[in-house]
Amino acid sequence: MKNLVKVGVLSLVLALASCKDNKADSAADKKEMLADNEKYSCPMHPEVIGKKGDTCTECGMKLTEKVVEKDDTVAVQELQIVKSKAAFSIDLILDKYIDLKNKLAADNSKAAAAASMELERAIKGAKSDVIEKELQNQYTTITKAVVEETTNIATNSGKIADQRAQFAALSQNMTYLIQMFDTDKKLYQDYCPMYNHGKNGYWISEVKDIKNPYYGAEMLTCGGISKEL
Repeated sequence: MKNLVKVGVLSLVLALASCKDNKADSAADKKEMLADNEKYSCPMHPEVIGKKGDTCTECGMKLTEKVVEKDDTVAVQELQIVKSKAAFSIDLILDKYIDLKNKLAADNSKAAAAASMELERAIKGAKSDVIEKELQNQYTTITKAVVEETTNIATNSGKIADQRAQFAALSQNMTYLIQMFDTDKKLYQDYCPMYNHGKNGYWISEVKDIKNPYYGAEMLTCGGISKEL
């Protein structure tokens, strides 16, 4: 077990190094791009936003106040999962989740929106009445969050960064479902240390090969296997 943990940690360290190497290739270009994307507002009219040094259209003052972007981290409720013994299959739900993951890895925002709707339909169509009565609230809490996240992914077609932020929260709730119910599927929990400053860059994969849904073609192989589920 200790050796397995060491291998897992080593894999993540190597993955982080690989990601950093990939990013270093275009570091200068990205630094210049970030500088161009920085927004500033007028000290007297904060609603007027543009590049640093631009002139306010209301009063003529220079735009000098840096606009701080909001944190797009999606909060996820922490749950202590109780295992169900019910004959309830989550295989279809997992299939739809994996399809969504692959669409994001392919940078296909429109297809990801459609896949999220399929996942939502799978959740709503599941025969959850077989689940133990004492675990119904636990199941409802998880699936209610999943439906909210899939809805947000579907309604943000064309805004793949927003879809990916929702996907991070969705992946945590899918992990809860896997903890709650048995599945015969071979699954892996992958992790990208570069996404969102390492806060929540986890996802579930059906293959050992890394195909990063948070960066797509930009850093498709960034990350590593955190553990087998």
